[in-house]
Amino acid sequence: MDLNGAVALVTGGNGGLGQQICHALAREGVHVAVMYAQSRDQAEGVARDIAARHQVQAAAFGCDITDGAAVARLVADVTARFGRLDILVNDAAYNKAIPFPDLDSLTEEVWEKIMAVNLTGPMRLTKAVAPVMKAQGRGRIVNIASVAGLGPTGSSIAYAVSKAGLIHLTKCMAVALAPETLVNCVAPGLLEGTRATANLRPEQVERSAATSLLKKAADKDDCAEMVVTMCRTETMTGQTVVIDAGRVFH
Repeated sequence: MDLNGAVALVTGGNGGLGQQICHALAREGVHVAVMYAQSRDQAEGVARDIAARHQVQAAAFGCDITDGAAVARLVADVTARFGRLDILVNDAAYNKAIPFPDLDSLTEEVWEKIMAVNLTGPMRLTKAVAPVMKAQGRGRIVNIASVAGLGPTGSSIAYAVSKAGLIHLTKCMAVALAPETLVNCVAPGLLEGTRATANLRPEQVERSAATSLLKKAADKDDCAEMVVTMCRTETMTGQTVVIDAGRVFH
């Protein structure tokens, strides 16, 4: 897909990885809707920076992706502002570190919040943008999962299961939305400088880097560039690409 002049909605666009994705798309001439949950000032700053650096249109949009009506309004507002919507990047996520054996701390409240943001939210957004992309005759959806979704590892059982669900949702939506809309997924390993990493215990961060083949964290720019590749592709759909400095093979 020709990205110049396309419009992207990036959820969690004001986060560490989200900002990198926004800038990577904008460098290709993509106009960007930066979605945030709470940090309005930060998101508006990201949008201003994108517009100034890359000479594209950019604007911040607030949304609680656990609210179906709010998601519908978001998609309507973005399409009204930009005139179209070609790309959805589901990067928004919630994380709380709970050791796997500590089942008492894995409360239903924690479970439901993680699932609502990490899995049900992307499902809602995908359903909301699907008719728009179908009518346009083209669309790209990229989900940001985690290597925690490929094995029983990560910051908590709920987080791992939510990301495993997102990986399978990618495959199922690729089937449902073909041929107009292609759906793919990036599964990063440990990423430094993100809110998700900030919630991890120090020993988790150290162990993740030490056990990778390359002995370092994954790179946010690599992840962002893979998102661009998945938006540009014409023949890849339903796939998950791992970027984790060599820890998980699938």
